[in-house]
Amino acid sequence: MTTTSVRSASPLNVKRRPARPARRDWRGWAFVAPFMIVFIAMIIVPVGYALYLSFFREQLIGGNMFAGLQNYAQVLTDQKFWDGFLRVTVFLVVQVPVMLALSLIAALAIDSARLHGSGFFRIAIFLPYAVPGVVAALIWGFIYGDQFGLTASVNSLLGTHLAPFSPNWILGSIGNIVTWEFMGYNMLIFYAALRTIPGELYEAAEIDGAGAFRTVFSIKIPALRGAIVIATIFSIIGSFQLFNEPNLLKTLAPNVITSFFTPNMYAYNLSFAGQQFNYAATVAIVMGVITAVIAYIVQLRGTRQENR
Repeated sequence: MTTTSVRSASPLNVKRRPARPARRDWRGWAFVAPFMIVFIAMIIVPVGYALYLSFFREQLIGGNMFAGLQNYAQVLTDQKFWDGFLRVTVFLVVQVPVMLALSLIAALAIDSARLHGSGFFRIAIFLPYAVPGVVAALIWGFIYGDQFGLTASVNSLLGTHLAPFSPNWILGSIGNIVTWEFMGYNMLIFYAALRTIPGELYEAAEIDGAGAFRTVFSIKIPALRGAIVIATIFSIIGSFQLFNEPNLLKTLAPNVITSFFTPNMYAYNLSFAGQQFNYAATVAIVMGVITAVIAYIVQLRGTRQENR
């Protein structure tokens, strides 16, 4: 064999074909696409449009004109907005701890082996959450009626003067409805978290001689910190978004529940009753930012405590 033939057969002289670029796999995006379409259409676009509206103002002369930050400055000095915000803040401070405490007690009772018929109680407590909010408000509106409902019958029978729709009791009455509706939902969150606690912890506690209350405070409640933070955040958002119950009860207590009883009711009435779409969008944006900031602070503090 000649030298030339050896060189030609050498692998160094073999021409290599250029590697084809790998095709991008779009199958993952195809699975995500339905959610992204709905998310963009129902969340991103409405929020963006509301933000756009908040920078304009309807004028008698000139129509819809760019107003910059004037709408936001007006909200910050709007007494009606801050009255509604203070009202839902008081509602949050009082109602949410009561509801979460009752939900926690119910979850601990159902999780314990000492409660007979735990399955029945779990369904019974959760059942009010399955009732539509409109129906629940109408049911309780009839119960609260001091002229025609159950309260009127109790007053007539016992000679009392109960008035759930009075200015002093209206927040408590609405808080009772919300607690009745969402106690089962939060109970289910806590109960699901309790079921994930390893059984070895209970065995170790029993060997160490820990009683039932010691087990609850040393094992169960610390294990529920993450679930409690989640339930608290959901409850904070729900409290600041309070709308359904007072709006439906407004016809039964028109002199107590005003059009600006809550910030959401204020924005709703500004838009649909007052035709002030730009200012209503501004109220909604400001309330959304406040809610997001408070929820983030609660989440941050809860996460820090959980990581300790």
